[in-house]
Order: sequence, then structure tokens, then C-alpha cells
Amino acid sequence: MAKKLLYGFLVGLAAAAIAAGCRYAGWLAPPENMFWQWRVRAFAARTPPSERIQVILLDQNSLDWGRTENRWSWPWPREVYAPIFSFCARGGAKAVAFDWVFTEPSVYQVADDEALGAAFKSVPSSVAAMFLGRTSGDATAWPPDVPRNGPALRGLDDWLARGGAGEAVMPRASFPIPEVAAGAALLADVSGHADDDGIHRRTALFRVFDGAPVPSLGLAAYLAADPGADLRIEPGLLTVGPHRVPIDAAGRAILRYCGAGGRRPAFSAASIIQSELRLREGGTPTVDPAVFKDAYVFFGSSAEGLLDLRPTPASKVLPGVEIHATALDNLLSDRFLRDAPEGAALAATLLFGLLGGVLAALGRKARHSVLAFALCLPLPIAVGFAAYARGYWWPVAAGETAALLALIGAVVVNYATEGRQKAFIKSAFRHYLGPAVIDQIIADPARLRLGGEKRELTLFFSDIEKFSSFAEKLDPAALTSLLNEYLSDMTDIILEEGGYLDKYIGDAIVAYWNAPLSQPDHAIRACRAVLRCRRRLAEKREAYRRRAGVELKARIGIHTGEVTVGNMGSRDRFNYTVLGDAANLASRLEGANKAFGTYAMISEATWSRTGGKFAGRELGRLRVVGRETPVRVYEIMGFAGEALPAFVPDCERALALCAAGAWRDALAIFERHPEDPVCAVYAARCTAFASDPSRQWDGVWSLTEK
Repeated sequence: MAKKLLYGFLVGLAAAAIAAGCRYAGWLAPPENMFWQWRVRAFAARTPPSERIQVILLDQNSLDWGRTENRWSWPWPREVYAPIFSFCARGGAKAVAFDWVFTEPSVYQVADDEALGAAFKSVPSSVAAMFLGRTSGDATAWPPDVPRNGPALRGLDDWLARGGAGEAVMPRASFPIPEVAAGAALLADVSGHADDDGIHRRTALFRVFDGAPVPSLGLAAYLAADPGADLRIEPGLLTVGPHRVPIDAAGRAILRYCGAGGRRPAFSAASIIQSELRLREGGTPTVDPAVFKDAYVFFGSSAEGLLDLRPTPASKVLPGVEIHATALDNLLSDRFLRDAPEGAALAATLLFGLLGGVLAALGRKARHSVLAFALCLPLPIAVGFAAYARGYWWPVAAGETAALLALIGAVVVNYATEGRQKAFIKSAFRHYLGPAVIDQIIADPARLRLGGEKRELTLFFSDIEKFSSFAEKLDPAALTSLLNEYLSDMTDIILEEGGYLDKYIGDAIVAYWNAPLSQPDHAIRACRAVLRCRRRLAEKREAYRRRAGVELKARIGIHTGEVTVGNMGSRDRFNYTVLGDAANLASRLEGANKAFGTYAMISEATWSRTGGKFAGRELGRLRVVGRETPVRVYEIMGFAGEALPAFVPDCERALALCAAGAWRDALAIFERHPEDPVCAVYAARCTAFASDPSRQWDGVWSLTEK
């Protein structure tokens, strides 16, 4: 045990070191992003977005409406957007943020630009968009005709000096035309900086251009509504009024997406424009402006042709404006996520590696290794989900890699030490013992001693009908081939149902369930095997007839009872088998099929343990050779719910009449079904008793042959 623990510890330590190295090298980024997507989508679906934020989308329906109803070609006249500002102001919106950069003058002349500028100015807390980049943008300095109305960010110079300048400072920019810029309360960056794989998992709440901080669209909407809010930055933290945002070294915050797919309910731009025009005419709007009361309103596009759809971990495509709205949602609710502490993440990676290595090293059997995998592999994922709920991005891939490598490594070490010995034992005994017995011998060599135990088993005996008669007609090669194929088919089914194959006796098969391994449903397994064996034989009967010229049918007997099971024989040679009256009865029931013309007879002890999962009929009570106590027996005919032949209910009704001594009435029913051997047997008995009223019958069939 001590040696196993040492091996497991060393393997786990090595696995953790490899996983940590892969993480710092960036090799685990793809699986980590996959695990992150699982968490984001699971939590977003059950996190409702804030109703304080509303979104208006220029969707495909709006474009179609503009083209068909108003004959607006794209781009629309800019004066068209004025009703949107008016509607938001009418509803009492806190701020209106446009995710659209108007970098070029309108094709409809300067008056169109002035109309848009006046629309921005009509809402004192309006936000216009600009674009910051490293290689795109025609401006390298702030244009003199665009006002510098951005917020003051305390601590910015110190933060930039600590290393933030590398990511936060943008050298180029695209500005809106002066008419628009002059009308807006703030200009906001809408560039949207994705991760290296193009997925938007984080957001930069501000960037710096020409020495001035430029807020993102989400932060700008907040500041436009509350221009006096205090802004302060320090390593790892951005303070916005009463809100504290955890940021990384580049000034980015991890987004917590809300709503299924990261989406929130949105209004179509066409419906807002129509509602405002109807209100001006004294009509009823399709959208109540009160929904915008004290709300931050974002305007953006979702039509595919307008090219503002972004991939996120919550959805393959999401309108870019939704990302800005999510950022403001996180700010208002203080729901931004933060990176897990590096020391804690490293310690967890070590712990997962050690746990996987030790558990796998302690395993003695394959199922122990499977259990170790089942316990350890989901654990890092579960920790990641739990950490997400508490507001942390916990690195799952490193812990998962450490656990997996440790588990595999420990299993390899186990095989290199104990596995070879076990493989030798299995190879030596596999021709003589069942795999389950070999496993128990490996686990406990004392089982090689002679002896047994009392145990309730379900026993299976089968025999081919009239085998001796047609065996004489076949040459040895054909007979051997036929018998081998038949026995293989039947054995496969027995083993698939978890049965233990005791022996072959010529064409006969002896098997049982609930030993050597416990099986609480042993009776059900055995009955299922009976039906499957009969149906497999029926499927191949015609093939057997064409091949050997014989019709192969097999009788099966099943009984459940207590027997002695274990290793029996001499001190030098023994077999794992059963002894007891229950085994003898199962064998007798196989032969008792001949008395009724049936092929699958089971005792009441077995039938009562199947829980109604099978369909069949009672055959009566039997007293078999060598046993005084009668036993009630049944014919199993199918699975529960399957249709049975029409003679089954008639046969059951007639049996009840026999029990009451109404022989003639029972005979009339049995004679309706001459095709059923059971009915024919009972019809003969009814005839005898009906013709001689003095004869008495206790309802027990006493068999005189095995």
C-alpha cells in the first residue's frame, strides 16, 4: 500500500507539472475556451438580463420595411433616425447610445447630417460612436473640429506606466463627422477587441487615444447619464462611481453574458419609427414609450448584410451592440467576472494531479480505475462551474489535464507492476474458468480452495429436442459444425445477460445467474435470456434445415432456489458449479416440457420474481420424478406488452373450470384450439374425467419420466 501511494504521488506530481507548463505555454487555450463556453451558456440561459437596458436593432425586417414602404435605399437618409431619438426622449430614457460610426457625410447633402446632429443634441445624454484601432483609422491625433468631451480617469498615467500602455493605447482612430460629434454628449469606442481566436469573452471599458481616455459604448452610456461619476483606475481594478470592475493587466473585464444565447429582448427599428410617427399623428403606437422609462437605450444592427455580428461564448453570432449592452448590464449589477487567483489555480492543478494519481494507483481492478476516472475527470469541471457562480473564471483545462495524465500514468504504472501478473493468471486459467471467477481469484487467491456457499440462484437448463435421432443421420463433421454454431449462439446470449456458463453436456447447456457475482435481478436476466435464445433459434431454424436437413428446437427449464455454489471436486482438480435440489428441479422442468408440448417452462419461484416484465400463461402444478412436493409452472411466451395468441386467455379460463371440476365446459374451450399442444393435453384429460365422474384429480400432474 505504501509503495502504491508513493507511485501515485510521484505520478500526480509529474502530471501537475506538465499541465501547468502546458497552460503557461498557451497550449491549453483551445480546450479552456471550450470549457468556458459550456459555463457561459449554462449560466447565461438562467440569468435574466436587466430591464434597465433596452436594445433597438436595425434588423432585416426594418431594412425590408424601409425599402418596400418608403423606398429608402441603403444607407438610409440620416434624418430617419431622428424619430428614434424623439421616441426615447418621449419615454424618458436615461441615455441613448448609437453603435454606428458616421465617418462620411451623407449622400443626401449636409442638411441630412445636420438633422442627425440635431437628433443627437435633442437627447442630452446621447452617445455617438468612434472607432479605435492599431492599423485602421485615418486619424492619428484628435481632430480640432471634434470636441474633447471625454471623462477624466484618475490614476491613468500611473496605470499606463505600470504596463497598461501596451494594450490600452490605440494609435489610430476613425471619428464621426463634426455635425454628429458636436451633437453627442460623449464619443465612445465601438471597436470591440476580441480574443486571439476572434471570440468576445472580455471587453475593454476604455481605450486611450492621443492621451485622452475614450470609454466603450457601454461605459459611455453610463457616464452620459451620470456625468459626475468618479472614474479611477489602479492595478486590477476600475472604479466607476459606486461600482468596482475587476480588470486584467490590459484593462479588460470578463463579460458575464445574460439571457439565452447572450441575447436580450430587442425592438425593431421599424417598430420604433412607426410608433413615434403614430404618436405625432395622435394615433396608438405599436410600442409603448414607457418601456424606455429610466432605461439605457442602445441602437445597433442585426441584419447580416450590415456586418456587425460577432462570435461570443454564449452564441455563434451576436449583434455587436449586444456586447456593449452586456458590459453596461455587468457594470450596473456588479456582475463582471474576475480571473481566479494564480496561486489558487496552481494549487488546484497540483491537487487534481495528486488525487488522480493516488486513486488510480490504489485501484486493484479495471473497475477501480474506471471509478477513479469517473470521480476525478468531472471534478475540475465541477469546480469551474462552482467558481463561475461565485464570479470567477477558474482554469479548468489545466486541472483536467493534470487529472487525466495522472490517471493514465498511474494505470500504466499499475499495469507495469501488478498488471503483468494478473495477465499471466488470466491467460493460464481462461480456458478453464469464467472471467468473473478469474477476477475473484485474482482479488482473493483463497478462493482457489475447495468449498462453497449457500445462495439463491436462477438456474437454466436447455436441451435440443430429439437430438439423438438426427445426430445418427449426420456425419461427424456436419454434426460438430451444427452443434458448435448452435451452442455459440445460445452461449453469447447467456453471457450477454450476465449468466455464468456452468457446462455443456453434449447438446445440453447448464447456466445460472447470481453467482459468482451478485445480481439482484437474476430472475429477470434469466427469463430475458430464455426469450432471446428461443427467438435466435427461430431466426436460424430455416438455415439449419437447409444446411443439415433437420429442424432444430430446444426445450428450456428455469427455476429459482437456494443451492450450494462454489469450487467442487478433488484437491487437484475442481470446477466452479452448483449442487442442490433447486438445480435438479430446473433440470426436471426442462424435461417436463415434453408432457405439455412446450419449449420454455419456468417455476412459480422464478415467475414471481420477474415483476410482471414478461407475458405467459400458467400450465398447472407438476410433481416431477424424484420430488414429492408439486410445483406450479408457467410457460414464458414474450415480453410484457407483446401480443399473445388468442388461445392464451381461453386456456386460462378453461384451467379455472378444471379446478372447479367443470370438465365438459373446460373441454369445450380446449377443443377450440387444437393447434395449441397445451390445450390438446388438457382436452384429453378433460375427456377422461368427463366420461368417468367417479375419478378425482387434485390438480397435480405427476410425471413418470425425466
